[in-house]
Amino acid sequence: MTVRPFPTGTILGYPRIGRRRELKRAVESFWAGRIDAAELEATAAGLRAATRERLADLGLGRADSAIPESFSYYDQVLDAAVAVGAIPARFERLRAADGGVDLAGYFTIARGEGDDAPLEMTKWFDSNYHYLVPEISPATRFELHAERIVAEFVEARDAGFLTRPVVVGPITFLLLAKAADDAPAGFRPIDRLDELVPVYAQLLAELAAAGAEWVQLDEPALVSESIDEPRARVIAAIAAAYDVLGAVDDRPAIFVAAPYGSLDDALPALAAAPVEAIGLDLVRGSLPDALDDLDPATAESLAAKTLVAGVVDGHNIWRGDLAAAFARVEAVQSLSGSVSVSTSTSLLHVPHDVDDESKLDPRLVSWLAFADQKVAQVATLARGLADGREAIAEALDAASVALADRAGAPGVRVPAVRERLAALQPGDFARADYDERLLAQDSLDLPELPTTTIGSFPQTGEIRRARAGVTNGTLTADEYAGLMREEIERVVRLQEELGLDVLVHGEPERNDMVQYFAELLDGFAVTEHGWVQSYGSRCTRPSILWGDVSRPAPMTVAWAEYAQSLTGQHVKGMLTGPVTILAWSFVRDDVPLGDTARQVALALRDEIADLEGAGIRIIQVDEPALRELLPLKLADQPAYLDWSVGSFRLATAGAASATQVHTHLCYSEFGVIIDAIKNLDADVTSIEAARSRMEVVDDLATSGFDHGIGPGVYDIHSPRVPSVDEVTTLLERAVGEIPANRLWVNPDCGLKTRGYDETVASLEHIIAATRAVRASLSVAAV
Repeated sequence: MTVRPFPTGTILGYPRIGRRRELKRAVESFWAGRIDAAELEATAAGLRAATRERLADLGLGRADSAIPESFSYYDQVLDAAVAVGAIPARFERLRAADGGVDLAGYFTIARGEGDDAPLEMTKWFDSNYHYLVPEISPATRFELHAERIVAEFVEARDAGFLTRPVVVGPITFLLLAKAADDAPAGFRPIDRLDELVPVYAQLLAELAAAGAEWVQLDEPALVSESIDEPRARVIAAIAAAYDVLGAVDDRPAIFVAAPYGSLDDALPALAAAPVEAIGLDLVRGSLPDALDDLDPATAESLAAKTLVAGVVDGHNIWRGDLAAAFARVEAVQSLSGSVSVSTSTSLLHVPHDVDDESKLDPRLVSWLAFADQKVAQVATLARGLADGREAIAEALDAASVALADRAGAPGVRVPAVRERLAALQPGDFARADYDERLLAQDSLDLPELPTTTIGSFPQTGEIRRARAGVTNGTLTADEYAGLMREEIERVVRLQEELGLDVLVHGEPERNDMVQYFAELLDGFAVTEHGWVQSYGSRCTRPSILWGDVSRPAPMTVAWAEYAQSLTGQHVKGMLTGPVTILAWSFVRDDVPLGDTARQVALALRDEIADLEGAGIRIIQVDEPALRELLPLKLADQPAYLDWSVGSFRLATAGAASATQVHTHLCYSEFGVIIDAIKNLDADVTSIEAARSRMEVVDDLATSGFDHGIGPGVYDIHSPRVPSVDEVTTLLERAVGEIPANRLWVNPDCGLKTRGYDETVASLEHIIAATRAVRASLSVAAV
């Protein structure tokens, strides 16, 4: 096989939702039946074409495999599952005569249909992206159906681009999968590696036949020590997979990308594998400074490969220190004579273009780099690699000037905020004993198995139009507030009619659970067009945390007070926790995250005090992102858990014993942080559990978790309405493991993204199931 040189500069992936969320709108129109598959395909093809042209204009080569073919209609892990035939048994009906799955079937696997639940969803490493979890068993029939992967490469080729197909690698695919329900005890998806790899080998052959010169296999699982598999087995899998793939006679050259951290003990095995290029995250990870620091065999192997230096941060939006990045590239040259410049991760995690942001302070804009600016940085560094530092000296100096300006700007460091942090004492992080709080909270007078929701109710078109109206000036602030009060009253009355026990105000005034607070806290900025894919068609606009954080005024009190005035039932005050505000924002990289988390916590502590003063007895502080920021390296986890749990406790420790503090967690695998969840010391924790069919209750039962818990019984990430029997089954499983006097009943997450018809039907079923389980408990007690 003749290997064409790897491009001098590249990226690992690019945003795929469109600069104005064109893909989101097209996909949702397809789901709603407003367009057909052909129209959706045409929109997607147009977006892919525009992406290739844009990347070429920014400096990536059209004909050297520099441009990654990283598009997805929903999720790259789902794409891989469909491509290798890993279809769950309940969706076998979706297979066409040739064994493949069409676009409608692909979305059905992602979203569920009728009684068939979708694939489980969880976080992609330590990012805010969510992937769909493949289900594997000994019976899973691996066979190649990669028509879309090949077709998108051919589409690019016919338009004059030689691109690089991007596919989730076989090791990461299996390590991120779960054992299907029909798998025997002790089965692990990685057990099927030897049977899966030949399918990848066939894919390589088909791509080579289509003209692909390089293929990118993403293997971030190789850097993670948080995967539930012995590390030795993970490392052994490298040879088991890549010795086979490397031996394929006619194949593209293989580029293995390993983002989100250092390869560490996996580096020697990957260096020894017959692959032509290795991608290294040198933002979150590191490499030895010289060949002398490696064992001779690893040093010799690396010297013969292309090392793709991920020195441009793909995970955050700061312009950064370009001179330091170039110095890291130069250091990598001591390890290999063939070096390329890249982003540290896919640019999936950042918005398209900071030049779209006309309302941000120009000074702040000068400190930022979104996806397009990062591509330009890669092109600049690649030019320096080819032509020498002097060729890019002006660009390096300009980045250094911006970095210095950022460090000295007003608001970046606020003495009063830092003095308050310095004055904290251990007692500021602890509430009264839980038993004392339980006694004080008896006055809440709640029934057994109290029912509630997580916070948000559907955001209707009327709500979105009202928000747009106040933004563009067609509605006054008073008119907008009046409309929001009408919506709050409607939601309160609906909950009363349904029979829920603890109510919420529905959060119609909140555009997003983080952005809402970012707009009201000092130290944050928000964007107009800074959309980032969270999962599927769901997009968020992460706020930019650029300075020290403080609360100028109460943020939620007036809305909570109004809602409580409408009813004699308890209405929860709703706050977003410090870790989640950080996780779902673009955070500072110039101070420790723990310091910023405590700044946010103090602002929330003040808000809780004001909510109590307004008569709110139940306050929920959501921390759905607690698990996602957990470092991938075991050695880094204790420090993270210390400051993340500590910041939550700092926010809530000032609450009176009679105030019931709730928290909420979702999108996560909770077993690995169950002790941290206990240490939050919330009175009640609601937790995502429906999509995984109550798997978490085993962890809760064995951990000794002894506070209130609400494992979700309604998967709100799917449009399907769970039946009364389904909810009853989930509740009965929960009651079988958790004492009923500690159990709450709630959906998995907020209802913002759902429609009212499905929401009302689902809540009716939840109430009916709860009443049935309550009745059975009463009979059992007699």
